[in-house]
Amino acid sequence: MTRDNQSSARRVTDQAAASASDLTHIVLAFEDNRLIGDLFGQFDQNLAIIEQKLGVDAIARGNQVTLKGSKTICAQARKALESLYQRLQQGHEINPGDVDGALRMAAADDAQLPLPTLEPKSRLAFAQVSTRRKTVVARTPTQDAYIRAMDRADLVFGTGPAGTGKTFLAVAYAAALIERGDASRLILSRPAVEAGERLGFLPGDMKEKVDPYLRPLYDALYEMMPPEKVDRGLQSGMIEVAPLAFMRGRTLSNAVVLLDEAQNTTSMQMKMFLTRLGEGSKMIVTGDPSQVDLPPGQTSGLRESLSLLDGVEGVSHVQFTEADVVRHELVARIVTAYDNASRDAAQAKERRNEARGSARSGVDNEQ
Repeated sequence: MTRDNQSSARRVTDQAAASASDLTHIVLAFEDNRLIGDLFGQFDQNLAIIEQKLGVDAIARGNQVTLKGSKTICAQARKALESLYQRLQQGHEINPGDVDGALRMAAADDAQLPLPTLEPKSRLAFAQVSTRRKTVVARTPTQDAYIRAMDRADLVFGTGPAGTGKTFLAVAYAAALIERGDASRLILSRPAVEAGERLGFLPGDMKEKVDPYLRPLYDALYEMMPPEKVDRGLQSGMIEVAPLAFMRGRTLSNAVVLLDEAQNTTSMQMKMFLTRLGEGSKMIVTGDPSQVDLPPGQTSGLRESLSLLDGVEGVSHVQFTEADVVRHELVARIVTAYDNASRDAAQAKERRNEARGSARSGVDNEQ
């Protein structure tokens, strides 16, 4: 064997030894046998998700699960399982989406991100929003930061693609403030702009006319609060759902005010809305700057406000990405495909502009 072959063989052996030394196994035991079925999932489906996402072996036996894989991956799986078990101990249910969220948060903790925080015994402390009807727990580090930002700031912007939970978490947080008595009114608003199609004349009273635009807000509200309480709130005025145009001239005090689809506001509409903020109120503004449905030539009020209010005290901006999509996995891939196409188109346009500029410069030099 030549010297080069011997050296190559030693490198392969050293790599194999290093890889083998990184492998480990962890045995976790959970005391409450009544929770094991929910923790592992029907036919161990939750463990199967962990295996698929992390590439670790998760073998269940009784109230124990053995994790086999690299040290880092096993540690992430352990944190995820312990956090899910803790949720079950608190009386909450878990589903496959919660398992995926726990894995994301465990991975973020290993990457030493500032959120989520750690409780004693190195347990992940997920930010959560609770009402009597439901508890919503953050599923990504950005959702965690978003919930905490709503606690800290009086004006919060949540921007990013569809499926990241921006609107749902905002409505959930608003409902929680109402239930706790921290706000006396809940005001939900959207600009009435069609997304490409023309709806034409809509029959009925004002509520019936604007309901199609505001349906996503109703859906989130009914999920967080009992239907009868929502209906009573709508009748009494404690919960108000109104188009953006109806905000002019008002001062909204002791209220939590949510503006959804804010990318479709004009510059003047956004300024009008933000200046409605009154004593003891919070505002949450959500939208996707990449999906503006305004007529060509009109500036998005959301984009402008993000630029103008950057760094202003009391204002917080949390930006979601395709990595935060918590709907069907296909949604994340769809968002990525559209973002890539948009980026490619922008780069192509920039190259064309540069080529035109070079051509003009050449003509000028010849003259």
